[in-house]
Amino acid sequence: MPAVTDIGIDLGTSTVIVYARGRGILYQEPCIAAYDSDASRIVSFGTEAAGMIGRAADNIVGIRPLKDGVIADFVVVERMLRYFIRKSLGIRNILKPRVCIAVPGGVTDVERRQIQEAAYRAGAREAVIIDEPIAAALGAGLDIARPSGNLVVCIGGDVTEIAVISMGGIVMLQTLKIAGGSFTEAIRDQVRRQDNAIITHRCAEEIKLGIASVSSEEGADAVSVKGRNETSAVPVAITVTRDDVRKAVFPMIHQIVDTIRAVIEKTPPDLANDIAERGIVLTGGGAMLAGLENAVKRATGIPAVLTDIPQQAAAIGTGKYIRLASEMEKQHV
Repeated sequence: MPAVTDIGIDLGTSTVIVYARGRGILYQEPCIAAYDSDASRIVSFGTEAAGMIGRAADNIVGIRPLKDGVIADFVVVERMLRYFIRKSLGIRNILKPRVCIAVPGGVTDVERRQIQEAAYRAGAREAVIIDEPIAAALGAGLDIARPSGNLVVCIGGDVTEIAVISMGGIVMLQTLKIAGGSFTEAIRDQVRRQDNAIITHRCAEEIKLGIASVSSEEGADAVSVKGRNETSAVPVAITVTRDDVRKAVFPMIHQIVDTIRAVIEKTPPDLANDIAERGIVLTGGGAMLAGLENAVKRATGIPAVLTDIPQQAAAIGTGKYIRLASEMEKQHV
């Protein structure tokens, strides 16, 4: 197996995805750390940490270092980056890699420099930080270097980023604190109101992936899940229908598509014309709701396309960014 020389990391609020040049996606794990409050130390990250929360002793708690698109705990972010970079390299890899990290638009310049320094401390020979919409656009196969407008909508775990991109940069950016995690919690709230029952976050996530739909025509009809009665705490079986889920998520979808339309209306005319011709690109795990493309088209009059492997688009884009940078270096040698 070839040594890892280039690593791309999509540092999302709910998921960390690691890409290695020549090997593709290496890891896709929850962006969470397990913290032992008795020993005052972090004991695990990612999938291992997520598996411990709620199943280990009460002193093991979960820490999500990014929230609502901003860094909530930089110490944990630094430790997590070090963990994933070193995990990607392996014990036999003696080469220092180049690292490209995609971060949400809400991350400040100071935090970007801190993340960059954290990557250097973790063993990177070169580290570059890019905006997640830029990475997602590259991962979706868009040619963002040209002087023409592209509209990318990244619906992640905690935030939705709506970005107009041209000549390799972001011309306009609008961020909403509504995304895939909001859909999941809305489903939990709907079940609680309608059936007086409590279901787990994981169960609501499975419902979202299984039958969630923006329209009344698309998606499976219903799913049966287990929860517990909110009053008596007795285990109960619940049937959740497609219409139940649509009622839960539709107000948030409406807010997202309204914001997309507002961004287009504020976009300079030439770039807006480009977007009308090229269409709107949807990325991120939250963009996988059935019927979302049609909802965006109805609201804007512009076709919308869900990119291939939407949840991994930004991670793939970080890998492309490194390759492009490498090619540019060779041209200037």
